[in-house]
Amino acid sequence: MRTKSATRPGGIVALTLLFLFGTVAGFVSFVALVFPGSFLEPIWKLNPQAHEGFATMGGWATVLMFVVCLACAWTALGLWRGAQWGYWLAIVMLAVNLLGDVANVILRKERKALIGIPVVVFILIFLASGRVRDFFSSSTEPP
Repeated sequence: MRTKSATRPGGIVALTLLFLFGTVAGFVSFVALVFPGSFLEPIWKLNPQAHEGFATMGGWATVLMFVVCLACAWTALGLWRGAQWGYWLAIVMLAVNLLGDVANVILRKERKALIGIPVVVFILIFLASGRVRDFFSSSTEPP
């Protein structure tokens, strides 16, 4: 539960929506991996490299997408509630994403990842701002 004096920053609303989108995208990918050749098969045209990468992982790709889906959902919930665990989970999720983008750029696997680096850095700087930290530190919700 939140204290009445704490106002949710607009950026937290946007970040919650971003993680909700990640939840939906992760779930759709999970279902598409569980049921190959289904009506969802055309989604892989959006990112054929991901489909190829998942194919090399075998069954672990399904597990990975399920974990990503759950992690995004849990992060969105924690951010929306203003829970400190949601704040830290968002930081961890974004840091992992940042490391993946940096690795993709260094290994020259995906030049588009270069766009994600400043975006994630900007979001992490936003999360480190005083107003955002105050919002999460005023939470009275138990962990």
